[in-house]
Amino acid sequence: MTSLRTRLPRVSLALASLAVLAACTGPSAAGPPPTAGTGGARPGGDLRVAVISHGTAGDAFWNVVKNGATDAGRQLGVAVDYHSDGDPGRQATLIDNAVAQEVGGLVVSMANPDALKTSIGRAVSAGIPVVTVNSGGDRSASFGAIGHVGQDEGIAGEQAGRRLRDAGKAKLLCVIHEAGNIGLAQRCAGARAGFGGAVTDLQVDLNSPTDVASRIGGALRADPEVDAVLALNPQVAASSVRAVRGASAAAVVATFDLDADVTDAIKAGDVLFAVDQQQYEQGYLPIVLLKLYRDNANTVGGGRPVLTGPGFVDRSNVDVVAEHAERGTR
Repeated sequence: MTSLRTRLPRVSLALASLAVLAACTGPSAAGPPPTAGTGGARPGGDLRVAVISHGTAGDAFWNVVKNGATDAGRQLGVAVDYHSDGDPGRQATLIDNAVAQEVGGLVVSMANPDALKTSIGRAVSAGIPVVTVNSGGDRSASFGAIGHVGQDEGIAGEQAGRRLRDAGKAKLLCVIHEAGNIGLAQRCAGARAGFGGAVTDLQVDLNSPTDVASRIGGALRADPEVDAVLALNPQVAASSVRAVRGASAAAVVATFDLDADVTDAIKAGDVLFAVDQQQYEQGYLPIVLLKLYRDNANTVGGGRPVLTGPGFVDRSNVDVVAEHAERGTR
């Protein structure tokens, strides 16, 4: 069987061709792309892109995003510098530093758009093209970004809620692990719309796995009628499984996002399904978009996000997806 790594160069060429065909007219496509330092000096020349996410070091989800960006950079001849910080203020500082270094393009996740607005505005004013990813898609165009790559969290949450409803569940606990992250709030709001039954949001602290399991277990013991728990990332999914067992509850666990532990839990029947936003594409595609913009003044999406999800992984397809998750590309 042809390996994923072998196929990726062909994928990148196909994506580039697709993006050229799908290029849309608009303010950013009206003339030649702006230049910024050596990164935007000439078509076909060296391009340097800074990817600045709100992830934390070693986070399994963001490691896959990083893999996508660095793979695309290697295949397309783009220098990619990846940085991450979960603190919005420090993330803004990383953006400011990239602007000062006159990078040729920026990729930014916007979990807290208001905290990043000024810094992204400086990048746009300096003529640095920005692609937003993952979070903040509804603010991307107004901030001056040339595109957004990610998942519509409301749609994903709604489909997750509907799947739990169709599984016969009546009372849902939606676990929010990061205060102030608009994407997580949108997931739970979407789940509430799709589920139709009773939904309760539970705030926990991701940095304290013991606290996460304790709070979920406490909520299950306080209301034994809760028959479904929706985690919003893999670490919380693992804590949810432990909490259900510890509380001797009958609730099923579903989650957003994938890692090897989640695929193992799906195989074992401990997790019903995972919402897969295919975050490898959230690293890979922005590098393609920035190169096309710099070399050919292309934009993609016509002001709307390029959606990478939701996809769903359950026992019917987990074996295929698990192979790629182990490689760090799902």
